[in-house]
Order: sequence, then C-alpha cells, then structure tokens
Amino acid sequence: MPRGSRLDLPGALHHVMVRGLARQVIFHDDADRTDFLSRVATVSQATGLQVLAWALLPNPAHLLVRTGQRPLATAMRTLLTGYAGAFNRRHRRVGHLFQNRYKSILVEEDPYLLELVRYIHLNPLRLNLVHDFGGLARYPWSGHPALLGLVSRPWQAVDEVLRQFSSSPGVARRRYRDFAAAGASQGRRPDLQGGGLVRSIGGWEKVLRLRRGREEWAADERILGGSEFVDEIRREMAARTRLLPRAKALVILPIVIKRCAAMWGLMPEELIGGSRRRAITQARTVVSRVAVRELGLSHTEVARHLSVSPSAVRAGVSRGEIIIVKRGLTARALLPRSRKQVS
Repeated sequence: MPRGSRLDLPGALHHVMVRGLARQVIFHDDADRTDFLSRVATVSQATGLQVLAWALLPNPAHLLVRTGQRPLATAMRTLLTGYAGAFNRRHRRVGHLFQNRYKSILVEEDPYLLELVRYIHLNPLRLNLVHDFGGLARYPWSGHPALLGLVSRPWQAVDEVLRQFSSSPGVARRRYRDFAAAGASQGRRPDLQGGGLVRSIGGWEKVLRLRRGREEWAADERILGGSEFVDEIRREMAARTRLLPRAKALVILPIVIKRCAAMWGLMPEELIGGSRRRAITQARTVVSRVAVRELGLSHTEVARHLSVSPSAVRAGVSRGEIIIVKRGLTARALLPRSRKQVS
C-alpha cells in the first residue's frame, strides 16, 4: 500500500532507519561516523529527542528514539540535512545521499522496546562486522558498549534502558548483557519490521476477521503494536486532524481545569501539582485526556500547566477515558460551547 504521512505524537517511540540512495554507503570512514554521532548529540539536546538504541552500519543506520518537545520530522530533517551536506564536502561529491524518506515505525513500548534495543544492537553481528557476540562490546558504532558501561555517551538514554532490567546499575548491565546474548542467534526479525496488526495478531487471516475499516491500519507498515495500540493511534491521529489552533487551545485549557475541579468539588489550584488525593488525581487525569485528545496540546505542555511530569499526563490520557465513561460524561461536554464561554 502507498506510504501515508508520518505518524508522530509527543513521547512516541520510533524505530528509524536511514538508508543511502540506491543502496550506496552512507559512512565511508570513522570521520563520517563521528560527525553523524556529533549531530545526533546536538539534535537530541536541541529537540528533546531521546536515543535509546542505535547502530551505524555501512548502510543503513538504525535509531530507536522517543520524540521530545519537537516532532520527529524536525529532528531528522536537521540531522540528515546537516550530515549530507558535510558528507558531500568531505568526499567532494554532489547530489542526494539518502533515500527520499527515512523509514520510521511507531512502536508500542511494552512488548517491543527491549526487543528493538537488542535487535538494533545485534545488527553488527548479523552483518559480520564483528566475529562473535563478545566483539560487540568493542564495536564503537552502536549503543551496546554504553549500556555495558564501557564508554560514555551522555546523549544516549542509557539509564532509561537499564531501568527496565534493575534499579541497580551493575545488576542491570549484567541482565542486559545476558538478554542481548540470548538473541545473538535469532537472525533477522520480520516481526519487528512494522505492519500494525498483521504481525502482532498472526497474519492476514485473523486481520480479515476484524470489523470493516480496520484492515488498512492492520497492514500499516508505519505501526508496530497490538490491536489496542493500533486503535489508540488511529483515534489519536484522527483527533489531531481536527485540532484547534494552539493559541485557542491554551485559552480553553484553564476552563477545562476549572470545570473538572468543580465536578470533584475542588478548587482549580488543587489540580496544579503532585497531590495524590483520589479526587485530585481523577480530576487531573480527565484534564489530561481532554487537553491532549480534544485540544491537541502536547504531553509536555499539559504537564507544564499542571506542574506534573509528562509521563503522568501520558498515563492520564488513557485512564481519563475510563473515568469519563464511568461518570456518564463525554470529553466534549467539558469544553466551552461558545465564544462567550471562552472570553
């Protein structure tokens, strides 16, 4: 099927693959690789892009990243445009270096984050760039040595990955190494290549049993995840096609906070902060759901207004829907209906 527009949401996890035009090499030497990594570091700091795993191969490069306060497209455009220009100057060439579009797959975190960390870091072994698993620890052009604590990559989200294994850094590194070693003989993993539900629920035969209209999403190469995740992304992207202008959304947000506070018998100020009182948590969760889904504000922006973390808002978006339904509400009912209510 034809490729659609980019799928991206604040805090989304992406597996990004960058390929050279006509399969040409995009890294000739260590100077190229060093320059590319320097640009990754700069872009991650400037855009909030979180780099969880990476591997530079002759062609392509793999990145596992989480979107920050700026869209993935912005970060990748800055990275690839700058690198291609410098590459051409170094090697005295002209013309395009990369394929027209890098490939990005929006990934469901829980089942796939660690699988992709391992898969990406095992690429040099699969391509015989190192002779054995032990050689990966000495391969400087992937995130594997940093996770083992052998090199320092301040821009790499090492702690984010290691926390998945243990709160103790030493234990986490050993468990990560064992986990990576267990996958050394796996070879290519078509099940990690995207394709929405086709891969995650067992192929087209089961996909065709789904209700009409989901088949396109089930085959979408831009998504890797289970049925609930695919539906969640579909709803989120559909909502974002009808979003309000940001300035208007920011005017409406305090009204939503005030209305949610009133429904729980609270003052609006009580929703601002980290209180874990049940009523405050529920009201704040509903605010998160309405602000992100109906107003189109980012998790980071909503978190700033509520004085909580973006991850708290992200969790609230899912839980908020449940609370709204239980109270017999609709998200739209919490929004002002007229200009007079907004002013």
